[in-house]
Amino acid sequence: MAGRSDILNAVRSRKLAPAELPSPAGPWITYTDRHRQFAETLKGVGGMCIEVADDQALRDELSRLAPLTTAKKICSLVPGVVDANVDLASVGDPHELEDVDVAIVPGHFAVAENAAVWVTDDNLRHRAILFIAQHLVLVAPRAQVLDNMHQAYERICFEGRGYGVFISGPSKTADIEQSLVIGAHGPRSLTVFLMQ
Repeated sequence: MAGRSDILNAVRSRKLAPAELPSPAGPWITYTDRHRQFAETLKGVGGMCIEVADDQALRDELSRLAPLTTAKKICSLVPGVVDANVDLASVGDPHELEDVDVAIVPGHFAVAENAAVWVTDDNLRHRAILFIAQHLVLVAPRAQVLDNMHQAYERICFEGRGYGVFISGPSKTADIEQSLVIGAHGPRSLTVFLMQ
């Protein structure tokens, strides 16, 4: 086996022709039905998408959502959709959120390409809730489903300090034996409601 310096010298001696970087101007992927694409992609990464027409339809669907039917601790940042019993504003230490069963959080927009939802810390005292709750529910406007990440990055804006994250599917990890584990490092389920 060659020594470290032999390997590095072999790499350095290899000359490749320069290649032009691709233009960031597109054209990028688009979908004839962004909502269906979002739902199918989200299902493929372990999440679930439900379309609802209004607040009442959202409340009805939430009342049937399996994690909520057995939840003891619920945190909701979407007013009036469930009877939440965890007030995030009154929690001093995010470690106190370790036993939250369900967190319901608004998303700003969604991306059909990878089923990601953009969530910021607007009105979110402890962003740990996005990752520590057993089950995460995101509510995003149906009219704000974009085709691709290029469109998404054009929308991102931070005025001053801020935090934002794209969330796509529940937490998952796989080892080298390809054994997939859902919920190992975060929520065990993700449900996204696209609301009219």
